[in-house]
Amino acid sequence: MREEGYNVAIAGATGAVGGAMLDVLERRNFPLKSLRLLASSRSIGKTLKFKGEDIAVELLDENAFGGIDIALFSAGAQRSLDFAPAAAKAGAIVVDNSSAYRMDKEIPLVVPEVNSHAIADLKNHGIIANPNCSTIQMLVALKPILDKVGIKRIVVSTYQAVSGTGNPAIAELKAQVKAYAEGRPLAVEVYPHQIAFNCLPHIDSFLDNGYTKEEMKMVNETRKIFEDDTIGVTATTVRVPVIYGHSEAVNIETKAKITAAEVKELMVSAEGVELVDNPANNEYPQAIYCAGEFATKVGRIREDESIANGINMWIVSDNIMKGAALNAVQIAEVLIKDYIK
Repeated sequence: MREEGYNVAIAGATGAVGGAMLDVLERRNFPLKSLRLLASSRSIGKTLKFKGEDIAVELLDENAFGGIDIALFSAGAQRSLDFAPAAAKAGAIVVDNSSAYRMDKEIPLVVPEVNSHAIADLKNHGIIANPNCSTIQMLVALKPILDKVGIKRIVVSTYQAVSGTGNPAIAELKAQVKAYAEGRPLAVEVYPHQIAFNCLPHIDSFLDNGYTKEEMKMVNETRKIFEDDTIGVTATTVRVPVIYGHSEAVNIETKAKITAAEVKELMVSAEGVELVDNPANNEYPQAIYCAGEFATKVGRIREDESIANGINMWIVSDNIMKGAALNAVQIAEVLIKDYIK
C-alpha cells in the first residue's frame, strides 16, 4: 500500500450512489491522495463535501482520468460504455456499478466476500463489474452455505426500495405520500403506476420469457459469481414503497442436509453478515434499520418442511451501500492491498 495514498475518481458523483461512494470512502478512511468528482455538463459548477471540504464537480469525458489509479463508476450503463474504456486506457482500474459489463466473460464480476479471487482477471480490460444490488446481498448470505453443503436451487422474491431507481424515484414516493395525506391527486412519472402504498411486480423491462431484466440479472449473475451454471435460480422482483433497503425472501435447496441451527452458526461468523433472528422478541431484519448500515442482515432462518434439504431465510441490506457504493469501495480496498503497487 502506498504511503502517499491513491488518486480516485468518482464518475456519476452527483447521483445517489455517487454520494454514497463519498460517504463510504470517508467512513472507511480510504487512503486518498486526491479525489476527482465527475458528472455530466448539467452538474458543472456544483460542489460536493468530503471531509468538510468543498470539491468542485468536473466534466465526465474521455480526458478526465489522467493520473487516476481507481475510477469508481456509477453514471449509468451508457456512460460506462462510453468512458470506462478511456479510463482504463489512461491507466485507471475501473470499478463499474452499472450493468454494462457484468456478463462480459472477460470482465470479473465481484463481491469481495464471495469471489475476490476473480479480481485477478481485471488484466483483460482494466475493468471490474459491480453486481446488481439484489444479487450482492443474497450471495453474501448464501456463500457460507454454498461452501458448507453446496446449493442445488435458489428461489428468491425481492422487495426492492425506490432508491434503486435513483433520486427521482425517492422524490416521487415522498410526493405521492404527501399528496395522498392532503387528499390531492398523485402524480405518476417515474414508475408506470403509483408506488405509494403499492407493490409493483415489475423492475426493469419485460423480456420474451416473461421475466424482467432485473430477475434475469439475479439468475445470470448468481451463476457467474458462484462459478456454477448448474445452480437452478428463479426470481420475482418487486418494487415496494420503501426508500432504502432491499428485502429478500430466499428459499434454497442444498445438496446435503443442513439444519436451521447450523445455518445460524454460519451466519454469525460470515463476513459482512449480521444475524438478526429472535422471533420470540420480534427481532428480524427490517429495511428501516438497515439504511446507512454496511452489514447484510439475515433472519427468519428455518427449514423448509416441504423438501428434504430446504432452508428459508430473510435477507435485508441497504441497496445503495452494500448493494452499490460499499461493494465498489471494498473492491478498491482489495486493489490497493493486492494489485496496485
